[in-house]
Amino acid sequence: MPTAEKKTVDKLTQKDAASELQRLAAEIAHHDERYHGQDAPEISDADYDALRLRNDAIEARFPDLVREDSPSKRVGSSPQSKFGKIRHRVAMLSLGNGFSDEDVLEYLGRIRRFLNLADDAPIDVTAEPKIDGLSLSLRYEKGKLVQGATRGDGTEGENVTLNVRTVKDIPNHIEAKDFPDVFEVRGEIYMSHKDFARMNEKQIQAGEKVFANPRNAAAGSLRQLDPAITASRPLRFFAYTWGEVSKLPGDTQWDVIQAFKRWGFPVNPLMKLCHSADELLAQYHKIEADRANLGYDIDGVVYKVNRLDWQQRLGFVSRAPRWGLAHKFTAEKAMTILEGIDIQVGRTGAMTPVARLKPVTVGGVVVSNATLHNEDEIQRKDIRIGDTVIVQRAGDVIPQVLGFVEDKRPKGAKAYEFPTSCPVCGSHAVREVNEKTGKVDAVRRCTGGLICAAQRAERLKHFVSRNAYDIEGMGDKVIDEFLALGFITSPPDIFTLEERKVKVDELEGWGETSASNLFAAINARRTVGIDRFIFGLGIPHIGETNARLLARAYGTAEALRDAMRAASKGKEEEAYQELLSHDGIGPIVAEAVVDFFGEPHNVEVFDKLLAQVTPTPLEAVQQSPVSGKTVVFTGALEKMTREEAKAMAERLGAKVAGSVSKKTDLLVAGPGAGSKLKDAQKHGVEVIDEDEWFRRVGA
Repeated sequence: MPTAEKKTVDKLTQKDAASELQRLAAEIAHHDERYHGQDAPEISDADYDALRLRNDAIEARFPDLVREDSPSKRVGSSPQSKFGKIRHRVAMLSLGNGFSDEDVLEYLGRIRRFLNLADDAPIDVTAEPKIDGLSLSLRYEKGKLVQGATRGDGTEGENVTLNVRTVKDIPNHIEAKDFPDVFEVRGEIYMSHKDFARMNEKQIQAGEKVFANPRNAAAGSLRQLDPAITASRPLRFFAYTWGEVSKLPGDTQWDVIQAFKRWGFPVNPLMKLCHSADELLAQYHKIEADRANLGYDIDGVVYKVNRLDWQQRLGFVSRAPRWGLAHKFTAEKAMTILEGIDIQVGRTGAMTPVARLKPVTVGGVVVSNATLHNEDEIQRKDIRIGDTVIVQRAGDVIPQVLGFVEDKRPKGAKAYEFPTSCPVCGSHAVREVNEKTGKVDAVRRCTGGLICAAQRAERLKHFVSRNAYDIEGMGDKVIDEFLALGFITSPPDIFTLEERKVKVDELEGWGETSASNLFAAINARRTVGIDRFIFGLGIPHIGETNARLLARAYGTAEALRDAMRAASKGKEEEAYQELLSHDGIGPIVAEAVVDFFGEPHNVEVFDKLLAQVTPTPLEAVQQSPVSGKTVVFTGALEKMTREEAKAMAERLGAKVAGSVSKKTDLLVAGPGAGSKLKDAQKHGVEVIDEDEWFRRVGA
């Protein structure tokens, strides 16, 4: 049976409902404290809204179960103890939420029904962006700012008077003759995207923590115990409502906001007076479409009945006014401008296109980049630089571009051409063909593994890793540090550190002993097994098994290099066909190795490495009549599997190939041998059966 938490509201029993309301009250209170009290939310706005909606739906079905600590009866969180408390003379409540056009029509319908208006009676409503910041109340007496308070729990807030006096957008004194004796201006403290980015950059340079988004940054900046810190932060303010007043400067919402502007308070220029549902929704979608260009975060559009006498009549329900509504945007999606496409080169050479976006907040996080996956995806979606694009972020998933808005495409926008060379090192970039499916790989890769700066750190870490050179004391942190200092850029540099007299012992955390130990560990690896030598090169698809296979097939590093250089001249070359003939080497592996040696830069580093390191042959194998011979197995073997046969031959010192060529010494043919038998006869290769194989090797 599903738990109460997993049941839909219509399936809940009274007992289930009571349990769920208890859980929701505790969970929402926790998230209120994290968001409003600590400026450190744990869940997205959409997830929080979902909790609220479930709570409201259960209360609507079971009104007798509404709790004293119900989320529907409170706003925000308790004020922080580090600040003095201020009790609001007029409660600072929040707004009810709408999430669709239908919700807006229902909002207008409720107003008409409450006021007993005709279904077609006009209702003037203001529409303005819903700023994603920290709510603030500013109390003026005789034109002087005497008090600043956060919303807190809606009844009591934090006394941040000294801090708000440092915010440049907030006047400390109002000179206007028509300014009332007592007036509480309310609005939102926020931070622009540019200021947020600059502040976080300073935080990084100072070694301090960075803020997740502008809302957290603004709230954290206002809640500083030292007003000097608040003064140093780029805070801004929008005024949009009021609390206690001795006199209002107009009879409508619009008139009062115009007075705010006249008195010197910043008000949002996108606020509009709408006369119909169509106008309201048009303004909502206009603001939503222009969201990326605003330069600050919004998460919806706020509607307020314009006539103040109607607001008075409509009053409040629970924690929200009947006359207002917050029409929220889809929390995990946003529209913004694609300013460019950057190519990121990963540690394996994979070239990933990344959308460079005009910053926009999606799911509580500022997004300025999003993955475009690969070049096929760009072509499929026909995304072009300059497009207005839709960005999605769900949970912890990397932001992605869903598509573009066709009617906003700029004239002359050209289809994107994916580069065929690495933007970092200039090496050729290739797309491999999957030998099983015959399909071209979606990922294009840089072939300049040893010289590509983008791959450098990971290649070097791979080079010194346990299964490659296994250089003790040369861990990830040391690689990163030496790279940053310019001590090393490629594997050969590791072996010249000492002769270049690099002052490792003068680095922080190092001394003569640790530096001496490092040099000793490096020198101990000047002789290394050829399989480790090959594996350490970091060639795509060449793991330990394939490294040993290549080591056995070619014997020396020089022979491997020369053969692959010859193979790079074309797939019809004998060297290329010989590479493919080795059992276990398919087209993908062959192409990866050939592409690696086809880059002159890689060969240059390879040769420099050989000047520092001596690769030794693989461990001695059992001497036998087939030692050093190239053997091919074909047909149905009856006394052993193909894998057993291969392992036995290698153990006896033979090289196992997958196809017959003129370099093949022996073909072991079982029943059903086909084309390989004909090839052997053509090349004059000795052919034996399985019994003769066992007799010859003495097994």
